[in-house]
Amino acid sequence: MKIGIVISDGVGYRNFIYSNFLSEVLKKFDSVKIYSYLPANAFINNYKNVEIIELDLLNENRIIWFFRKIKEVTHLSKNKLKNFGIYDNYTLNKIPSYSLRGLVVRFIFFWASLFKSEWWIGFWTQCQMFSLSFASVTRKYLDILKRDSPDVLFFTHQRPPFIAPMIWAASACKIPSVAFIFSWDNIPSKNRMAGDFDYFLVWSKLMKSELMEFYNRVINSQIFIVGTPQFEPYVLESFKIDKSDFFQGYSIDGIKKIICYSCGDISTSPSDELYIETIAQAILEGAIKEPVDFVVRSSPAETPARYVKLEKKYSWICWNHPKWICSRDSHSEPWSQRIPLKEDIIDLRSLLEFTDVNINMCSTMSLDFMQFDKPVINAVFGNGQNGLYDDQRFLKYAHFKRVVDSGAVTIAKTSEELVDAINDALRFPNKHQAQRKALLELQLGKPLTEVSQTIADTLWQISSRKE
Repeated sequence: MKIGIVISDGVGYRNFIYSNFLSEVLKKFDSVKIYSYLPANAFINNYKNVEIIELDLLNENRIIWFFRKIKEVTHLSKNKLKNFGIYDNYTLNKIPSYSLRGLVVRFIFFWASLFKSEWWIGFWTQCQMFSLSFASVTRKYLDILKRDSPDVLFFTHQRPPFIAPMIWAASACKIPSVAFIFSWDNIPSKNRMAGDFDYFLVWSKLMKSELMEFYNRVINSQIFIVGTPQFEPYVLESFKIDKSDFFQGYSIDGIKKIICYSCGDISTSPSDELYIETIAQAILEGAIKEPVDFVVRSSPAETPARYVKLEKKYSWICWNHPKWICSRDSHSEPWSQRIPLKEDIIDLRSLLEFTDVNINMCSTMSLDFMQFDKPVINAVFGNGQNGLYDDQRFLKYAHFKRVVDSGAVTIAKTSEELVDAINDALRFPNKHQAQRKALLELQLGKPLTEVSQTIADTLWQISSRKE
């Protein structure tokens, strides 16, 4: 049996290369082909039956773009009234200009407001795939799949538009396509998937119910609950370090408790500097009642350039800039080409284990810190009326409203609330322990120690169904 694995970006690389996934897959399949949108030389390949094949990138022409865009907007229009995350995404997709593209987008939004059934989404998807069939890169993908003839094609991300030709090629070759739902917010707040897959791997029962709600034509037998490899390095010995090594790496004495602020990227969390400075000033002014060390981890999706002034102003803050390298600059989504070094995952794991409180802006990092039962505070000062970036709107997103309603995190909407929350978390770290455990059980469908084996077993099961 042979398997093809499509890796589209650095996070997929992190999740499926640095976990036990490949080891488990090779127990089931005779050979593995990794079809990569990252440069082939970026991979660490210690397996004799694994081949890395670098794929050319799709350059959408106007026709392909039009069909993709109207498919996505129709999906958003269909679901926007019952879900704030979809509505917010729908609004952000609008273009106010009267350029040619702006006028086309206006027409798309008008049409999608009138014709927004699942039938129309399917129709536009078929139009998109038909237009893709004439693209030169699609023919290359078709030749590759005909040559390799994998028994199943596994997509580690369901959304990037540039994977759509590979979906078409798999269908043309009658190869079962399987999509892993990339993140916890992808179904209830993001755009339509890149195409129609044959099967879906989801984190949990919750994600399965979301998939069937937003993709009405997907049926129960197409969905498998497998958990996520995103957190698997946290239970692997190869990523552990001693507490003393952690202290030494940050020049921390280990006597004081440690606060960690984890940043988002500037497009979704532009107020990170404000929150960092609020915490730093509270420490300097004695508003944080216990002596603490302060560690800040910036986002791997961007360079640390926007924190240069803060680093100079608060030279005593311990900064952890992720060790992610840009594997390629010439790409439509350069952030997707950033890949982690193993040392960075070790750094992240040690932060999760050895710091005492985490603060972030509604990030998936909330779940990361909960893996180590650490108190989490979500700072959201902006309300759309006070001149700050409106990050409080994320509290209404379905996936994060669930987090808020669970009581597993503390929400801080002002600097005073943030300082009070930090003091409370330092003093009573187990206060929301039961809620954190319940939230993880809801979000994660499998124990972390079972995820890679479950995914490999499921892909083997699907490949065995091939006619």
